[in-house]
Amino acid sequence: MFNTVYDVIVVGGGHAGSEAAAAAANMGSKTLLITMNLQNIAQMSCNPAMGGIAKGQIVREIDALGGYSGIVSDTSAIQFKMLNKSKGPAMWSPRVQSDRMRFAEDWRLMLENTENLDFYQEMVSGLVVENNKVVGVKTSLGIEVKCKSVVLTNGTFLNGLIHIGDKNFGGGRAGEKAATGITEQLVSFGFESGRMKTGTPPRVDGRSLDYSKMIEQPGDENPEKFSYLDITKPLTKQRSCYMSYTSPKVHDLLREGFERSPMFNGRIKSLGPRYCPSIEDKINRFADKDRHQLFIEPEGWNTVEMYINGFSTSLPEDVQFKALSSVAGFKNVKFFRPGYAIEYDYFPPTQLQHTLETKLIEGLYFAGQINGTTGYEEAASQGLMAGINAALKVQEKDPFMLSRSEAYIGVLIDDLITKGTEEPYRMFTSRAEYRTLLRQDNADFRLTPKAYKLGLASEKRMKRMEEKQEKSEAFVKFFADTSVKHEDINPILEAKDSALMKQSDKMQKIFSRPNITIDDMRQVEAVETYIQDHHLDNEVIEQAEIQIKYSGYIEKEKNNADKLSRLENIKIPKNFDYSKLQSMSLEAREKLNKIQPVTISQASRISGVSPSDVSVLLVYMGR
Repeated sequence: MFNTVYDVIVVGGGHAGSEAAAAAANMGSKTLLITMNLQNIAQMSCNPAMGGIAKGQIVREIDALGGYSGIVSDTSAIQFKMLNKSKGPAMWSPRVQSDRMRFAEDWRLMLENTENLDFYQEMVSGLVVENNKVVGVKTSLGIEVKCKSVVLTNGTFLNGLIHIGDKNFGGGRAGEKAATGITEQLVSFGFESGRMKTGTPPRVDGRSLDYSKMIEQPGDENPEKFSYLDITKPLTKQRSCYMSYTSPKVHDLLREGFERSPMFNGRIKSLGPRYCPSIEDKINRFADKDRHQLFIEPEGWNTVEMYINGFSTSLPEDVQFKALSSVAGFKNVKFFRPGYAIEYDYFPPTQLQHTLETKLIEGLYFAGQINGTTGYEEAASQGLMAGINAALKVQEKDPFMLSRSEAYIGVLIDDLITKGTEEPYRMFTSRAEYRTLLRQDNADFRLTPKAYKLGLASEKRMKRMEEKQEKSEAFVKFFADTSVKHEDINPILEAKDSALMKQSDKMQKIFSRPNITIDDMRQVEAVETYIQDHHLDNEVIEQAEIQIKYSGYIEKEKNNADKLSRLENIKIPKNFDYSKLQSMSLEAREKLNKIQPVTISQASRISGVSPSDVSVLLVYMGR
């Protein structure tokens, strides 16, 4: 049936698997995507949204690297918001509300239009391994498909167990069976596995809600978009979300079901996501709070189905219904389906290299929730990197890795393989020490040249990025070189309650003031004329404003990154035996022997490795 020996087989068609398959195929590798249900490619299993704090930066990075998530997020968006706009640009995070059905459809159609990519619908039950190297996969029908590398992106399907109150049943998500066989085989190869849990809220009939009792949450007045390409356009119309609150009465009704909750009666022992707790977890952990926000999010342009963000739960369905009926606007609520929790297998990611290839089996890559992460964006970025590296390995080319100062994706992967995780890992801006450099607005400057070299970014994408860069740099230079008369600028400064000028000065000096915006500067005739004459779009103008206003912070962070990159350049020999370094702490020796860091910099980030341990390493390496 399968006569082809594939370069890359991707197992699982979620966000990680979809990006992995697209990347490998676009790099010229003969790729096969095997998934249990081809109708559910890139399914939004939980909330119908992409992006958000730090996650929006990741989607921009995926797009800059030639991935598909940004494009599909734009084509299926029903609302756009730039979060944290009141803070500095390092915190600005794009987010879209998505049409769930259109999102999955657009992903599938893009994948079907990708050369070198084949599809097959079945469950993969195991790997074919020879001499510690993967050479194929085995399906539940006993079919063996040969290949040179495999990317596992199994999501929540590995021995998935769904909990609703005192009921539980096997499943990867509602209505779909769990995947079996792979965990047991990997453990027999020497892999360490664990269990994690996540949850999802009820879906309800929007026609049964009273929106007049809720607070409307419209999208941005001037929406932007995710993709840097001009093949997608910003939204011209949007759907609103709504906000309501729980109450002490709602909390009391929920508490009545705690003894039947699998989370409280001990049936669920695994850890759930700390930053996306269930409603029962919230009222238990934050007992002093008498209300919690709920966001009522439409599932698409035309559907009446609504997602109740903030009400994730595994309580019995009758308790869920009773409690939600007491929320403002939900008196007559009708359920489409109750919320549930799901437990699934994962593999601690310290068992991986920076390329996401496993240390134990050559040619085998892990991406997404199998590595202990949570979130579509985190999964998609890992899939992209695993797909790239699987293709590069088959092509006998150098691997592709991103450092912590180059991308949020670099931070994510480094955190996972260096520190591991015992609870579902979610990306935040606070995890990135170089977040001023890793902004959502400059992901194309940072990553598109790398993608172009890999063959993932088209010449058109590269030229568009170079033109944006040239125009923004020229605009910055214009402000640095051009003076403005004090009599021309003072009326603008006076209106902003800013100190007046006594003589002419360079415009950059005035523009650098915190309370002076580009809209203020555009009132100066020379500025507006320059913008019109050079056909500057909003991306270029925003880029120039950030470079001028935050140049000091950006320069300082670059210097810090350069200092630390020197440690990144000090390589540690492969399979180095730390046991012989007796002047190093026992904990450090144990952790270093287990993780086997590639550089001194990575070694310094491992929990339990102190600065004095790093000094010992540096001395030993002759530094």
